Amino acid sequence: MREAAFIKQNHEKWEEFENILSHKAPDPDKLAELFIQITDDLAFSQTQYPKSKTTYYLNGLASKVHQNVYKTKKERKNRTIDFWKHELPMIVKSCHKFLFYSFIIFTISMGIGAISSANDDTFVRLILGDAYVNMTLENIDENDPMAVYKSMNQTDMFLQITLNNIYVSFMAFVMGILIPIGTPYVLFKNGLMLGSFQYFFYEQGLFLDSFLTIWIHGTLEISAIVIAGAAGLVIANSIMFPGTYTRLDSFRTGAKKGLKIVIGLIPVFIMAGFLESFVTRYTELPDFIKASIILISAFFIIYYFVIYPNIVARGNTKN
Repeated sequence: MREAAFIKQNHEKWEEFENILSHKAPDPDKLAELFIQITDDLAFSQTQYPKSKTTYYLNGLASKVHQNVYKTKKERKNRTIDFWKHELPMIVKSCHKFLFYSFIIFTISMGIGAISSANDDTFVRLILGDAYVNMTLENIDENDPMAVYKSMNQTDMFLQITLNNIYVSFMAFVMGILIPIGTPYVLFKNGLMLGSFQYFFYEQGLFLDSFLTIWIHGTLEISAIVIAGAAGLVIANSIMFPGTYTRLDSFRTGAKKGLKIVIGLIPVFIMAGFLESFVTRYTELPDFIKASIILISAFFIIYYFVIYPNIVARGNTKN
C-alpha cells in the first residue's frame, strides 16, 4: 500500500485518538480500542515506511499514550507479573466482542444438544457413544452415577485431563485459520456434547447431583474453552477483515493477540484438571462445598476476563 493511501485511510482515526487524549477523562473503552490500533499502525508503518514522517508521527503518538498511561508508575521489572496484571487484560478487553460471540455460539449449541436429546432417544448415544452411556447407566444402577471420576489414579488423571484441555483450547484457537467454520465448529461440537450430557442426567432424574459434581471442574474448563474460542475468532477476523493492512500483517497481529489469550488460559486449565482429578471424585462432599467451589470459579472467570479488563482500561486513562 502506498503511504498516501495509508494516511488517507487512517488519519481520521489518528485525529480521534489525539482528541481522546486531550480530554481530562477520556472514554476508557474507546481509548483501549484505539491504543491497540495505533500500535498496530505504528508496527505497519515501521515495516513499510521506516524513515517517513508518518512513522515518526505515529511513534510520537504512541509515546504520548505510553507517558499518559505510565507517567505515575515505576518501571515494572517483573515481565511476568506485568503480563497478568496489565498486558493480558488489555488484550482481552480489546477482544470482548469476540468473547461474546464465542459465548453465544457455545450457548446455542448447548441448547441444540439438549433439545435434540429430548426429542430423539438415540441422540445422546450418537453424541456421547454407546460405551459411555452404558457405563453410566450401570453406575446409576449401582447408586454411584459419577463413578467415572474415580476410575483413574489421581496424578495420571490430572496429567491426562490437563493436557487434553490445553489441546482442545489450542485447537479452538488454531482452527480460526479455517475460516469461517473452524473455531465455530469446535465450539459447536463441545457445546453439543455438553448439552446432550446434561440432558442425559436430567432424564435420569440426576440433574442437580450431576450439575453440582461436574461443574466443580467444568466451570473453569468450559469457560476456558469459550475464551479460547474467542481467541480463534480473533485470528479468523484478522484474516477475513484485514482493514488497512495486508492480509499477512493483519494475520500476524491477530495470531499474536489470540496466542497470548491462549497462553493466559493455561493456569485455568491446570486448576480445572486439578479439581477434576482431586476434588470432583469426592461425590459425597456436602452440596454447599460443591456450590461454593462452583461460585468461586465463576466469580474468578467473570472478574478476571470481563470486569478486570475494564478496570485496567479505566485505571490507565486516569494515570
